Amino acid sequence: MTDTLTLFDAPPTHTSTAVVELFDPPMCCPTGLCGPTLDQTLLDINEMILALQAEGLTVARYQMTGQPQAFLSNPDVMRLVREQQMAALPITAVHGQVVKVGAYPTLAEIKAVLNGATA
Repeated sequence: MTDTLTLFDAPPTHTSTAVVELFDPPMCCPTGLCGPTLDQTLLDINEMILALQAEGLTVARYQMTGQPQAFLSNPDVMRLVREQQMAALPITAVHGQVVKVGAYPTLAEIKAVLNGATA
């Protein structure tokens, strides 16, 4: 598990129309915002997604049980899941490139990667 945002050196091998992709661990519902108590991390991620979408960015969120093809069609994500199993999740990709593994990114981290990717 990593707490730092690190770009992998390999070129992106997965093509997607989404700018930001979140590969989530298994959850009880698509957002994880269900049940008697709410996880602050999941609330923060939901707010980050809304902020990115408000800026016109496309954000996709996948769960292995609901969208297995999204996992299977991304070789970098599948490699990480094979190597680290569930500890790899969540995985975040920006422009098809894995940028964070094992924890959700902050909005500032995503914006830093987006600014670096477009600079």
